[in-house]
Amino acid sequence: MMEYKGYIGKVEIDEEVGILYGEVINVRDVITFEGESVEEVQKAFRESVDDYLEFCTQRGESPEKPFSGKF
Repeated sequence: MMEYKGYIGKVEIDEEVGILYGEVINVRDVITFEGESVEEVQKAFRESVDDYLEFCTQRGESPEKPFSGKF
């Protein structure tokens, strides 16, 4: 698991293709990322979160807040 700006990314391995891929798991919106190394997938995760936040800003929408798991 990785965390960036409150968003949590879960990473899996696709051994057939030889990539790491993941998605942000604590929001309903779909935010995905991938890379060929740990460094690449970490960078892609941060870039995907930043892209999501910028996309929301451009549309004049508030980004979905990450779920904290607490009530």
